[in-house]
Amino acid sequence: MWRCVLQSVLVRNLEESVILKLKKRATRNGRSLQSEVKIILDDTANELDALSALEAARRIRASNTKRNKTNSADLIREDRMR
Repeated sequence: MWRCVLQSVLVRNLEESVILKLKKRATRNGRSLQSEVKIILDDTANELDALSALEAARRIRASNTKRNKTNSADLIREDRMR
């Protein structure tokens, strides 16, 4: 089980333009710069989890295309005719 001990992250050498954009975004959203960056990181991490799940679903779907599929309406029709 993964346990996160690190609670702080330091990012060095960000472009001034990036910092200004983040500050504007934080102001627009009524948050501090730190809160805005935390939300961005949280959202991005969750999107990565969602992308991993989506990729797994695509792999499963692709593996199921090789199977013979039967039209369920045909099966119901056959069953009613018995």
